[in-house]
Amino acid sequence: MSALEALILGLIQGLTEFLPVSSSGHLEIGKALLGVEATDDLLFTVVVHGATVLSTLVVFWKEIVRLLKGLFRFRMNDETVYVLKLVVSMIPILIVGVFFKDTVEGFFGNSLVLVGCMLLLTALLLTLATYLGSGKHEIRFRDAFIIGVAQCVAVLPGLSRSGTTIATGLLLGNKKESVAQFSFLMVLVPILGENLLTLFSGEIGHSAIPLGSLAIGFLAAFVSGWAACRFMLRIVRKGKLVYFAAYCVVVGLLAIFL
Repeated sequence: MSALEALILGLIQGLTEFLPVSSSGHLEIGKALLGVEATDDLLFTVVVHGATVLSTLVVFWKEIVRLLKGLFRFRMNDETVYVLKLVVSMIPILIVGVFFKDTVEGFFGNSLVLVGCMLLLTALLLTLATYLGSGKHEIRFRDAFIIGVAQCVAVLPGLSRSGTTIATGLLLGNKKESVAQFSFLMVLVPILGENLLTLFSGEIGHSAIPLGSLAIGFLAAFVSGWAACRFMLRIVRKGKLVYFAAYCVVVGLLAIFL
């Protein structure tokens, strides 16, 4: 993979990991347009996912420190309850990752028609959330689990993880600010866990991607991920998700017909 291709795919990963337009779907489209198999290289995938996790830690570092301080007081306070809700939201994706990993991987690299259809579904969810999301209360344990189930469904290429989880939270009546932060924090441990399992599984052999390209992909994903995360927080507060719905419709139809 060339440095330019790594830069493009890193930017795609960073931007679309947080914007509700599906990172997996855009990477599939990017792979098809560039004619490279970068997403099949496990090391590149681990590197760019690690970059987006790091960008999330940078954006939310104050909140993460506050949660950890409260958790390690070892009593039932607001921080401990919030962390428990995050744990509950991770249960569904843990089950899918352990028992259905091969099934999920089978959806990738087969058809851009599936990507296009899932982008249209993303558009529908974002539109419903824009006009029907009430934003009355903070996230409850039941909401956390349902949002976790939504995250499982969003493993399909083209169905945005952030878009699906945020839209689900809003449709459940949760406040906009709470849903956006929860959506970004709930994915940290699953991504880190998946990356560590991949690194120690022995699946990563000698990478054909030059070290320089890996570094460029990492930096591109980190910087674009940091910017996209901060931008998305503002967009959710303002309730402007319908603009991304329109974008998903256009890209989804292009993926299906072209």
